[in-house]
Amino acid sequence: MILDKEYSVKLAEARSYLVERVTVLPELGVILGSGLGGFANLVEEKVVIPYKDIPHFPISTVEGHAGQLVFGKVQGRSVVVMQGRFHFYEGYTMQEVTFPIRVMQVLGVTGLIVTNAAGGINSAFSSGNLVLIKDHLNLMGDNPLRGANLSNLGPRFPDLSEGYNLEWRQKALGIAKELGINPQEGIYVAVCGPNYETPAEIRYMRTIGADMVGMSTVPEVIVANHGGMKVLGISCVTNMAAGILGQKLSHVEVMETAGRIEKQFVNFVQALVKVL
Repeated sequence: MILDKEYSVKLAEARSYLVERVTVLPELGVILGSGLGGFANLVEEKVVIPYKDIPHFPISTVEGHAGQLVFGKVQGRSVVVMQGRFHFYEGYTMQEVTFPIRVMQVLGVTGLIVTNAAGGINSAFSSGNLVLIKDHLNLMGDNPLRGANLSNLGPRFPDLSEGYNLEWRQKALGIAKELGINPQEGIYVAVCGPNYETPAEIRYMRTIGADMVGMSTVPEVIVANHGGMKVLGISCVTNMAAGILGQKLSHVEVMETAGRIEKQFVNFVQALVKVL
């Protein structure tokens, strides 16, 4: 899938399908990472639409991702929640991974909260921490904007000097403190996966400034910024990265840690929706 007239048609068909089924269009999007899907239970007046029913949507294949859009209201705000995302390692192109962000854009979404489960690189972090993303490093070897640019979606050369909105981060740091969450920020590095990183790779990432590592988020954030959205990013540190604690890594640990802090995470995002 490349950014051309065919892509525009696919966007229009997906939008048309959703508009026919949703009474109020969303203003805020939320993407829920592995094991963090419980936030969707807060949505009121909800309309749930499985990804498989939406024209041209990919299908989520990863454990911990429900695979559905949830429309409705949280704290009086009209939202659309992605309960499960798509990853480059699943075999999708970057344009397919980010197609839902484009659909949000044409539905009128102007802000995005993107969350993920990440490995901790910064030794000041520990398993279970919630960390606000202040910047990112793209080591995925691809970019969702590569190819022809559709000027109606965004500029050819978008600025990412504030890819994660500073005003929103400052509000989020204040809310974290109010909720008793240690307010922390860090730089997220994205790799394509699906294998976990080697200890040598983690040492390299630490050297170039990374605080946490994962296999998502960056493509979505690039496209959201291209489309003029404000973005807030939150990483749940579900494990320390390879070589730091000398233990082997598994997706089971990721899910267990996400489940352990899910209530705190849900409360945090709920408070954020109210003020962003």
